[in-house]
Amino acid sequence: MAQVKRPLSPHLQVYRWGWHMAASIFHRVTGSALAVGSILLTWWFVAMATGHEYFNTVQGYAGTIIGRVVLFGMTLALMQHLLSGIRHLFMDMGKLYGLKVNTSTARLTFFGAVILTLVIWYAAYKVMGAI
Repeated sequence: MAQVKRPLSPHLQVYRWGWHMAASIFHRVTGSALAVGSILLTWWFVAMATGHEYFNTVQGYAGTIIGRVVLFGMTLALMQHLLSGIRHLFMDMGKLYGLKVNTSTARLTFFGAVILTLVIWYAAYKVMGAI
């Protein structure tokens, strides 16, 4: 049987990386991170329902440096996923497919996620009286 030479489809090495590609990949990554992070949120809710002592134990873990980094990362992932999801909603309606608008909205999801995360954390610390 003769081997038929078929064209190889291009892979990641062929494509030039852009903001739109990164936004698509990060949308999937943040969705997975939020799914895993929901386990931590469930643990917090269970601790709240269990009692004061156990809740204080969980709050103690969340208040450590590692706990705050994880919470900050979860907030950043949530904001990135939210903004990217809104972008995908418009793309599902057939909009934002022009190269310039697609690139600028993809870039906006990253910058917007960082800004929203910083605003949320600033507001949280302000409400707690830490600032």
